[in-house]
Amino acid sequence: MQSIDEFEEVIGYHFESAGLLRQALTHSSYANEKHMKKLADNERLEFLGDAVLEIISSDFLFHNYPKLSEGELTKLRASIVCEPTLAQCSTELRLGDYLLLGRGEDHTGGRKRDSILSDTLEAVIGAIYLDGGFASAKEFVHRFILTDIEYKHLFYDSKTILQEVIQKEHESLTYVLIEESGPDHDKHFTVEVQIDGVCAGTGSGRTKKSAEQEAAYRALLAIRKENGADA
Repeated sequence: MQSIDEFEEVIGYHFESAGLLRQALTHSSYANEKHMKKLADNERLEFLGDAVLEIISSDFLFHNYPKLSEGELTKLRASIVCEPTLAQCSTELRLGDYLLLGRGEDHTGGRKRDSILSDTLEAVIGAIYLDGGFASAKEFVHRFILTDIEYKHLFYDSKTILQEVIQKEHESLTYVLIEESGPDHDKHFTVEVQIDGVCAGTGSGRTKKSAEQEAAYRALLAIRKENGADA
């Protein structure tokens, strides 16, 4: 595990209260294992960070997408704050390297688990909000989460969008599991999406669903490139 001080360098924010950051990075499994006091893990900070993230992302989308309806804005926001997207943002920050995890959770792949990473990222947002106020939290969210909106939306809706694209051409679309590895507690799946029996994209993940989502996303990127990003 890397040092918490190093994580401050990664995110470009230095805490006045180092304890807040440590708590944000403390998973319940670690707190239980170390017999820490009640509410010492990051769950309360996650609760707060979730609300802060929602208002910041809502404000951003409201002002930057003036032509979208309420329903469209809601769907776009969901694509940004959903678990897979936040986990992806966490991976880019190498957040898993700084987590305080119990040994059992660590040994079963907790540092790469989407649910843990996304929850911890929300806890970090909550900690920054408490430590430096709304402006600091907003700067963090804008810098590390509210980027590449179009592609995050594409990833979030990849299977649905790909289905719609394929239907226009009356082609068949199937997902084929081509590899499954790892023990039961740490499975890894590789899936191929086929259009008319031809591989259009490959994805991998800890669940079949996430592997299918990535495969569909890869297929969409290929189609967009082939069609000049008009798909």
